[in-house]
Amino acid sequence: MPRAPERAATIAAALVLVIGMGFGRFAFTGLYPLMISEHAISVQGGSYAASANYAGYLAGALLSAVLTGIPSRWLCSLAVISTVALLGALALPMPEGAIVSIRGVAGISSAFAMVAASHWLIHDRNHHQGTPALFAGVGIGILMSAEMIALAHRIALSSRAIWLALAVAAGALAVVALIMQQRADRTPAAAPRHLSAPAQADGAPLLGPVRLIVIYGLAGFGYIITATYLPLLVGEVLTSTDPVHIWSLFGLGAVPSCFFWHALHERFGTRRSLTANLVVQAIGVALPVLHTPAAYILSALLVGGTFVGTVTIAMPAVRKAATAVRFNMLALMTASYGIGQIAGPLMANALYLRSQSFDLSLAIAAGSLVAGAVLCADIRRNRAPSQPV
Repeated sequence: MPRAPERAATIAAALVLVIGMGFGRFAFTGLYPLMISEHAISVQGGSYAASANYAGYLAGALLSAVLTGIPSRWLCSLAVISTVALLGALALPMPEGAIVSIRGVAGISSAFAMVAASHWLIHDRNHHQGTPALFAGVGIGILMSAEMIALAHRIALSSRAIWLALAVAAGALAVVALIMQQRADRTPAAAPRHLSAPAQADGAPLLGPVRLIVIYGLAGFGYIITATYLPLLVGEVLTSTDPVHIWSLFGLGAVPSCFFWHALHERFGTRRSLTANLVVQAIGVALPVLHTPAAYILSALLVGGTFVGTVTIAMPAVRKAATAVRFNMLALMTASYGIGQIAGPLMANALYLRSQSFDLSLAIAAGSLVAGAVLCADIRRNRAPSQPV
């Protein structure tokens, strides 16, 4: 059983991701259709805003690699405070270009939240077993923000009013997170655990740093079109249901998935669990091309139930691979993910302008996830077991 300070640290770190990721990053997905209907933004502008957000995420990841002298808890504070301010800024009337710019800066805050919260809990507090609960914060944040948006739809609030409500809720959560982090740091961290030699539960050699970075980039590209456009896609088919509820399913699927994929990783190792994760995710990404209500619902559950699981599996693998390199593996993995996320909406927008459909984009995204699964294969027959690739 974890000590009380470790439980408090886990909750605090998860709340940072609830705010920085669930609210600051993914609330835009739920509000995107309403903003289009209000002519606050166009489909093309929304694609640019999404890519700007992911470009900011990339920039924030790279900055995190440089800002090694700043304590992780301070970066967590910066992430949540700036996220609240940026959510509030979107409540103001502004041109489309300003929305795109704000979403770009919000991406930096999201990256700070992801990198700093992970580093603070896993490295500073040495609480590695809290990893699943930490990343469950992303799904909890998506679920909370989506249901807030759905409730606001029912009482006919404008998108600007909803952004303000989200800022107020995120601000309240930020106060709780920062107080809990401060209290947790008053207690000495747990003793660091010894890293064993490169081996896995399945006996296969570890995935090497370069291969991990490439797979993670493909995963970022693979899930992001679903994570950006799902409510917009659903709204074209489910006219009797608020599409934001389908987006809630995406977040709901993410919460238990962190624990499921963590257990699978512990039982079967990185290669097998990551392969299964990416294949299931690919199926979920491809399903909306069927254009049926059941396909959208299942897509939300499958992609929501795997995309944070990818992170849950990858982070322990990163920690082991990092012992063989001199660069910041966590920051570069986040950067690789960010590059994939930038490319996804840009490709989707270009193809949408030609065909008025996201089907081809979804098929390409599913293919990238399958490619990542293939790269997880054990190639010991071709290389020496002692060489991680």
